[in-house]
Amino acid sequence: MAEIRNYTINFGPQHPSAHGVLRLVLELDGEVVERADPHVGLLHRGTEKLAETRTWIQSVPYMDRLDYVSMMCNEHAYCMAIEKLLGIEVPTRAQYIRVMFDEITRILNHLLNIGTHALDIGAMTMVLYTFREREDLMDAYEAVSGARMHAAYYRPGGVYRDLPDAMPKYEQSKFKSATTVKQLNESREGSLLDFLEDFVTRFPKLIDEYHTLLTDNRIWKQRTVDIGIVTPERALALGFTGPMLRGSGVEWDLRRKQPYEVYDQLAFDIPVGVNGDCYDRYLCRMEEMRQSNRIIQQCITWLRANPGPVMIGSHKVAPPSREKMKENMEELIHHFKLFTEGIHVPQGEVYSAVEHPKGEFGVYAVSDGANKPYRLKLRAPGFAHLAAMDELSRGHMIADVVAIIGTMDIVFGEIDR
Repeated sequence: MAEIRNYTINFGPQHPSAHGVLRLVLELDGEVVERADPHVGLLHRGTEKLAETRTWIQSVPYMDRLDYVSMMCNEHAYCMAIEKLLGIEVPTRAQYIRVMFDEITRILNHLLNIGTHALDIGAMTMVLYTFREREDLMDAYEAVSGARMHAAYYRPGGVYRDLPDAMPKYEQSKFKSATTVKQLNESREGSLLDFLEDFVTRFPKLIDEYHTLLTDNRIWKQRTVDIGIVTPERALALGFTGPMLRGSGVEWDLRRKQPYEVYDQLAFDIPVGVNGDCYDRYLCRMEEMRQSNRIIQQCITWLRANPGPVMIGSHKVAPPSREKMKENMEELIHHFKLFTEGIHVPQGEVYSAVEHPKGEFGVYAVSDGANKPYRLKLRAPGFAHLAAMDELSRGHMIADVVAIIGTMDIVFGEIDR
């Protein structure tokens, strides 16, 4: 009796390597993938439609929940779109703070991606190392916003508040001795900038540790080299952006090609790949973390030397300070009006994009002059990458599908927006 070799199987949506509720319908010849059909929609929360029923500022926290690994970068694109419609310029100090936190977010994103990609393929240790560093950067998020993930720190016109002069500290407990607590708090004695300076000073050595663990590891290279190859021409045709595009050798980065905020005043390099495979994209992300570290260091130096406002002065956009509200009834009315009625944004349409850790994240907003968006359309980088799943996985084995999903760095909050 002839052996049946053709199968159709479900990969996900509860698969541990699916990075969200991804359902792939795989058509196989034995273990070789002949077709991969990604099914999206299992996480859909209607963010774009919800925005039409919320004021402009009320939708800022929704941005955090799109790609919930790159929270502040999502907020950045949205706030820039509102600012373009309003025709306002953000204070320079706020621009530097935004750029610094964009790059902190990029490192957070790549640490999670590299750690979990290695975990998917079978390397356990890497994710423990990367989460160790993520913990420090999450503390920086918490210090400025009060939240470790969904910060809602960027606001139209600037940022919520200036950088804090003190960091939260660990306290002694039955789980932590006095000696351990003292060691943990060594870098927390000063301000947030002191804490971040300590981090950027030691982070390059930690990246070297990651390279020692993974880069020349024989099994890692067997699982990633020549897997999911994309030529530069196909990468452009498929709408790839970010490391997925740069891994194929195309040097395209919005921070350099279409600079926003203060990126044109900062020194950094754009890493590109050669072969366009999973391994090259991994190397691009590793080098991007070094470059983000350089940018953060430059921002720290500038922010130390240049105090100033972090929010635009107009009370049509920004709330008055608490001190002014307590002294002046008119300021108090401004405050209530801003938070109940919201900002009235001039009529028009705008597209604003940032170089998100995963690629180009864009916000297309239409205003009819009201206090709510008439229409909001989000350009998520992961959606275009996932659409190429069939092309990238054909001819590979089932195990390679896991490596390809990992290299795409997909998060379903933004794909099922």
